[in-house]
Amino acid sequence: MNMCSFVGRLTIGSMLGMMALAASGSPGADHVFIISIDGGKPAVIAQSDMPVLKQLVEEGACTWTASTIYPSVTLPSHTSMLTGVGPDKHHVLWNSWKPRKGVVGVPTIFAEAKRAGFSTAMFVGKEKFRHLVQPGTVDEFEFGPAGLKKPSTVISRIVAEGAARYILEHKPNLCFIHFTDPDNAGHKYGWGSPQQIKAFSEVDAALAEIVKAIEAAGIRQESVVIITADHGGHGKTHGGKTPADMQIPWVAWGKSVKRGLTITEPVMTCDTAATALWLLGVPVPKGFDGKPVTSAFTGQRDQSVPVAGGTADGTGLDQ
Repeated sequence: MNMCSFVGRLTIGSMLGMMALAASGSPGADHVFIISIDGGKPAVIAQSDMPVLKQLVEEGACTWTASTIYPSVTLPSHTSMLTGVGPDKHHVLWNSWKPRKGVVGVPTIFAEAKRAGFSTAMFVGKEKFRHLVQPGTVDEFEFGPAGLKKPSTVISRIVAEGAARYILEHKPNLCFIHFTDPDNAGHKYGWGSPQQIKAFSEVDAALAEIVKAIEAAGIRQESVVIITADHGGHGKTHGGKTPADMQIPWVAWGKSVKRGLTITEPVMTCDTAATALWLLGVPVPKGFDGKPVTSAFTGQRDQSVPVAGGTADGTGLDQ
């Protein structure tokens, strides 16, 4: 990009974000993609045909023992993933689309990113994610393409098609993508069932479309992809405190991510929100329960992570 045109596009918010990058020691990314595999139990992923995900793991940093929140169900868990705080702070304890409940009462990472001048987008397979779309915070929210008669969920292939088109055209700075197929299959056939294993392979094909879109948009070198889940499962259900329900994957791939790293520090779902903001150079809000997973990125040692209204010590060490 021509430097003059680049400078012309900068907003005051994005300039502040760049200054925060320098202060935080963040490797910095222009684009952060959070991809959530609904019901993504690590033990079942290991049994599934997911060559794209497994390649990203080889090329990036990963832990298969990250933790979600309790209750380990979709909407409360994703709310923590995208606000950086637990249910005791965000108070989203229901798990269905209830318009009268309105939107979450604490700021989302989309709100923080918009304040810093960044573009945002969400592509989801369940309508209940509307509870996370605070006014003026998400430039594009898609629950299936316009005109599609929507069932209770939208399959991963359709979600990926919409997200890929948008990535190619708009290159969002912060983008959340949600794949629901494994959760649907788990509730119907059981966690680890042949049908769920097939659903994971369909998610992998959808993941391939997102990676291709990032590459085709010419933003791969400035992007970080975080792949995680909201919960695991057992039998045909989830929601408990057992490892089968609480344990989730956490994978980082892209700019400045350490290749082939097994993350040894504890990782929780609130850390996803903190890591996304840190990468974009947006100060992590005071009161966040999550922290950036700095150890997954090159050049990170005892960094001080900027916090809105204060500072927090990072725990990342080169490994």
